[in-house]
Amino acid sequence: MSPEIDAVRTEIDALDAQLVALIAQRQRWVEAAGRLKTDRDAVRAPDRVEAVIRKVRALAETAGADPTVVERTYRAMIAAFIDLELSVHAGADSRSASAEC
Repeated sequence: MSPEIDAVRTEIDALDAQLVALIAQRQRWVEAAGRLKTDRDAVRAPDRVEAVIRKVRALAETAGADPTVVERTYRAMIAAFIDLELSVHAGADSRSASAEC
């Protein structure tokens, strides 16, 4: 490999570390939301998903990123977080039911 590609990869690796830290931070908030929501439909929240997509597409344009790449990335991330939030919500439901018994 050339020194140039190594330098580019080093920068990408540094960005990946930052992105993972931000994803972990987002995960903590998603888990908190999952404990607060009243049902599975509230977790899925398709209107909220579309609002987030519109927002990040606009942010992408402002930042000089490809809005389609950002949208596809966010849709994948949101789908993964919905799965996580559903499991958190289900756990919160089972804990609530146990406490009521």
